[in-house]
Amino acid sequence: MANRLAGALSPYLRQHADNPVDWWPWCPEAFVEAGRRDVPVFLSVGYAACHWCHVMAHESFQDLATAAYLNEHFVSIKVDREERPDVDAVYMSATQAMTGQGGWPMTVMLTPEGKPFFCGTYFPPVTRGGMPGFRGVLEAVIAAWTERRDTLESIGADLVVHLNRATAPPGDPTAEPGAVAVPALRAQFDETYGGFGSAPKFPPAAVCEFLLRRAARTEDAVALEMAGRTLEGMARGGIFDQLGGGFARYSVDARWAVPHFEKMLYDNAQLLSVYVHWWRQGGGALAAHVVEQTADFLLRELVTPEGGLASSLDADSDGREGAYYVWSRAELHEAVGEADAPWAAGAFGLPNDPASAAGETTLRLVGEAPYADQARFEEVRRRLLAVRERRTRPGRDDKVVAAWNGMAIGALAEAGVLFDRPDWTAAAERAAGLLLDRHLQPAGGMLRVSRDGQVGPTLGLLEDYAAVARGLLTLFGTTGERRWYDAAVRLVEQTGRRFGDGDGGFFDTDVGAEPLVARPREVSDGATPSGQSMLAAALTQLWSLTGDDRYRASSAELLASLSGLAAAAPRFAGSVLAELEAHADGPRQVAVVGSPADPKLRALLRAAVSLPAPGLVVACGDGASAPVPLLDGRTLIAGSAAAYACRHFVCDLPVTDPAALH
Repeated sequence: MANRLAGALSPYLRQHADNPVDWWPWCPEAFVEAGRRDVPVFLSVGYAACHWCHVMAHESFQDLATAAYLNEHFVSIKVDREERPDVDAVYMSATQAMTGQGGWPMTVMLTPEGKPFFCGTYFPPVTRGGMPGFRGVLEAVIAAWTERRDTLESIGADLVVHLNRATAPPGDPTAEPGAVAVPALRAQFDETYGGFGSAPKFPPAAVCEFLLRRAARTEDAVALEMAGRTLEGMARGGIFDQLGGGFARYSVDARWAVPHFEKMLYDNAQLLSVYVHWWRQGGGALAAHVVEQTADFLLRELVTPEGGLASSLDADSDGREGAYYVWSRAELHEAVGEADAPWAAGAFGLPNDPASAAGETTLRLVGEAPYADQARFEEVRRRLLAVRERRTRPGRDDKVVAAWNGMAIGALAEAGVLFDRPDWTAAAERAAGLLLDRHLQPAGGMLRVSRDGQVGPTLGLLEDYAAVARGLLTLFGTTGERRWYDAAVRLVEQTGRRFGDGDGGFFDTDVGAEPLVARPREVSDGATPSGQSMLAAALTQLWSLTGDDRYRASSAELLASLSGLAAAAPRFAGSVLAELEAHADGPRQVAVVGSPADPKLRALLRAAVSLPAPGLVVACGDGASAPVPLLDGRTLIAGSAAAYACRHFVCDLPVTDPAALH
């Protein structure tokens, strides 16, 4: 019999609807029930593409005896971290404070008031590998709840005080964080394979974005080298799907060869943008290959019927992680045929002897493939894809998350112009239209998630407002459609009232959101850039488009408050460092005017977007109206499209030749 999760919007919660555990969704009624029964709350947080979440569900939550114990002694709550990142952030901070690490599935025991007193992640059903068994953990918690209740209450109260004190480290107003960050990152740089630190390695999209901007602004060769070697290492590794495009969540090894196979929209949106920027700074054919394959992956695999972009693809199929993606040598030989098998094995990093060991592995790019013989490479890739399509596909979490769609909108809009792919731009416009039509509320607020056209009740977080505003501003700059600009302004203008702390900083949750034991305020980058850094970027864009000093001052104040983190922990502050580079370089402005039907407009727009200056903002218009001050007074030249290159709104004479614009 289905439990309370059967009607949930979240695909992850629905995955647990048939568990024998008497799950509750996150709601006040669950805590009231825990208080009425005088039992602790068992909180389990995960997401649909999480491999170890599936493992723990199979081992424990589907086990009748374990479920009976949970039902008798706890009120059990299941949370989708993607739908409720505020809940996840509070209790992940508690987990990291208590255990020194975090991850999913996250396992937390709470008092009926929501105070955490025991934290962990995955627990096996029985003790193994130094990890305590889940049933034993539950029994120990109940014993402590019965015999040492005061101690647990005290732990919870102290931890809540700690969570409410979390702040960013102070900054030095005389220092330039970017100059400090590059040598600090160099000290942690993997000289052999690229990336930072040791395994597991997560794609450092925000850090690479900073390094590329730093190199563009200061001609820092070390920054450009670290970014390029990291991006090349990932592009050639198994973390990148060499057949279908798109990046996996992370690599379990230092070589980027063996991925954790789930594919997340937020990773691929950020990486698409970074590889576009690497391409325009000399990344060459490899960068272009990754851009094309990643953008096509987004449109092929993640677009929903309503026009949004789905959250993720699962790591598992047929009960095995990576089964859809890995190949044995024999499978590759059979798929491509004897004539091409040796070449294909060499191109993808597999030994070409089909009679040797039948172990499965990911495909990597070796040597000059696919560039030495592109036609052959594409034909081999087509054959392998045809075989792979007959395998069981990974599941898809098709909920639409506003923030992640905002990131993808900006990346697709920029890539669509640079690579002359109107289909990418059109996809960005469809996703933007869905957000404005479904997620924006009549009173102006934003809701975070939708699925199948139905919008969930979770209020948008700061990252939703900021990421969507950034994406809409980029889309406006490449299309000239005023609707996108007006919506971005409305979103940014609401952030102070909804998220401001009264002292120039911002919380992550809306003032009208359900109160938690702590109001989260994340300043560092995690899987996505912090909401505060993305808001700083949107404010800088608006300053460059309008000249309104309110936006400049707000952005500068916000970046100054985050500069201490940028200097102290650059690996976790790439987005702040990137925006500091943009703020220092800008505003550089290009106004492009002309008829949308004029091919010269497209050429000038492409030339403008191809400029790598960190402080660049582009506005596009028809020359007849001026939705932003940057376009005011800009006219066509002899009836032809023209571009105006400006610095602080002081513009050079207009040009009609893209080369002259550069």
